Order: sequence, then C-alpha cells, then structure tokens
Amino acid sequence: MKFERIMIRNIPALLFGEASDKIYIYIHGKHGNKEEAQSLAQIVCPKGHQVLSFDLPEHGERADSKERLLPWTVLTELHEVAAFAKQNSRSASLCAVSIGAYFSLLAFENEVFDKCLFVSPILDMTALIEKMMMWASVTPEDLQEKKEIPTNFGETLSLEYYNYAKAHPILKWKSPTAVLYAGHDNMTERDTVTRFCKKFSCSLRIFEDGEHWFHTEAQLAVLNDFFEKEVSE
Repeated sequence: MKFERIMIRNIPALLFGEASDKIYIYIHGKHGNKEEAQSLAQIVCPKGHQVLSFDLPEHGERADSKERLLPWTVLTELHEVAAFAKQNSRSASLCAVSIGAYFSLLAFENEVFDKCLFVSPILDMTALIEKMMMWASVTPEDLQEKKEIPTNFGETLSLEYYNYAKAHPILKWKSPTAVLYAGHDNMTERDTVTRFCKKFSCSLRIFEDGEHWFHTEAQLAVLNDFFEKEVSE
C-alpha cells in the first residue's frame, strides 16, 4: 500500500493511496494511531479514494505531546486536518472510531461529508462519564470537590470535561452516515445508538458478538466487510 508521511502543522499524518480528488479522513479512537487507517485504505484506495490519517494528542508519535486528548484541543486540529484534506479534493468523506466519532460530531456539526463511517461511536459523553463515575463510586459532589479523580481502570474523571460534555450535547448532524456497533459495547448503550441513527437517518449494522474494540479476527472481518459494503467506487 502506497503511503506518504506528512506533517499538518505539527501533527504527524499519513496519506495513503494514489493521487485522487476523493479522500477519506480517518480519526482513530483512544489507544489507536494513524497507522491503523491502513485497513480502511486497503479497501477504499483501490476504489479511487485516498485516506488521510493522523495521530491525536497523546497517541502514536505524539505520545509525549504537550497537547492533551481534550475536545477543546482536538476540535481545532480536526478543522486543520479537514481543511488540508479538502484542498485538492472534490469529495471528502469521514471514518471515525470510538471517541474519534465523538470529536467529529462536535467539530463537524455544520459540515456535510459525502459519506461518514462510524465504528463503535461515543455518542453521549455525558452519559459515559456518569457511567465511569458509577464504576469508580464517585459522586458529583466528589468530582466537584476534587476536580480530577484517577480511577483504577485507567481513566481520570475530570470536572472540566464533564461540564464541557453537558454544555455541548450532540444536536446536529448533516452527513449521510453508516454506523457499525457491537452488541457487547460497554461504552455506548444500544438505545443511544438506535436513537442517534433514527434522529439523523443513519444506517445501523449491529455485530452482536462484538466488543467496543474491534480487534479479533472475527471482529476485523466484520469491520472490513462493513467498509467494503459502505464505500462505493
């Protein structure tokens, strides 16, 4: 697979495929990296698309970056990457995974992509934070007092993040979208996904035996089939 390493300002990125005026922007999830976009590229590049992926803050080549994985930081970067992608493209599409989908919903609520693919999307960050608070036996009063609380499952609960999520619910989405959701996803409730898809006229595919992170051989086969069927020439 042909690819080129590029920098978008100070953001390490990869551009997969031959030159084309059709491009997919790939936004990975937490613990992911720009290289994982190769699985999408192997399917869409032969169909005439390029794929542009990049490392989010604290991930990949930016593991030690001063920027943090926070929406008010990431949104600015998403706008920069999208502007770069659209410079030479007549057709821009989007593929976003997990929290990458959440960031996309915030950043691009007024954009219209040709096609969007969401994999295990986080659709209600307020509900997710409240679920994590329950897992960690943290009350709203605890969070109000301490501002940040580390948990034993690797997440740090943040009052600032919680307040941001409550102030920025997902109210608009204009792009035609297909969603792949796993039956055993513990991050986003099934009824949250079905409501989102109904509200914004998205197609929904549910892999009942899957988990939030598509990583086993069987799960990856379903993921690749989803890409294959949703991406046209």
